[in-house]
Amino acid sequence: MHIAEGFLPPVHAAAWSVASAPFVIHGVRALTREVKANPESTLLLGASGAFTFVLSALKIPSVTGSCSHPTGTGLGAILFRPPIMAVLGTITLLFQALLLAHGGLTTLGANVFSMAIVGPWAGFAAYSLLRRSGAPLMVSVFFGAFVADLSTYCVTSVQLALAFPDPGSGIAGALAKFGGIFAVTQIPLAVSEGLLTVLVMRLLVQSSKGELTRLGVLLQGGNKKKEAAVR
Repeated sequence: MHIAEGFLPPVHAAAWSVASAPFVIHGVRALTREVKANPESTLLLGASGAFTFVLSALKIPSVTGSCSHPTGTGLGAILFRPPIMAVLGTITLLFQALLLAHGGLTTLGANVFSMAIVGPWAGFAAYSLLRRSGAPLMVSVFFGAFVADLSTYCVTSVQLALAFPDPGSGIAGALAKFGGIFAVTQIPLAVSEGLLTVLVMRLLVQSSKGELTRLGVLLQGGNKKKEAAVR
């Protein structure tokens, strides 16, 4: 998904950077408020960022100028909400561009928009919808991570199709081509990421129950029996 350095036309790269900036600025404010109000959350914030960094660094060759890999953004979006995940994802993408030559500075805005903004929001929406409908916690976590992963690649396909329309069938044809290539590797990766995120969440339920309750992932007080039942 990381679009390579210099691969997008300059106008497209600039446009995606402009589109991403408000979300990242809003996320910085949300992150600052979270750390000031709850300094004890820094450890879990760091773990969420590290989870994203490690998973999204495991790349598999795919579309020319891009690649396939897990994103790891679903966990942070569920724990801290999408605005904060926008910041953690941006930091991850920046370090990967500088240290691993994974992605790039010119394409940072486009990569942030797909992986750190749309992915977390889509994943969190799926998670929240399932939780409100009474789905078990771990089922909701799985689909939150699954949707966050796949929606990232849907947006990357759109970005590439807009930049490189097919000579014959235009943007629609390019979108079908890019999306089809990504699907071969990404659907199995999304399933794997969902299962791994469930495993991590189970560990957090055992080790950080108080923090998860404060964050709203686990229910409080009289609802604990209900929480146990839906898990």
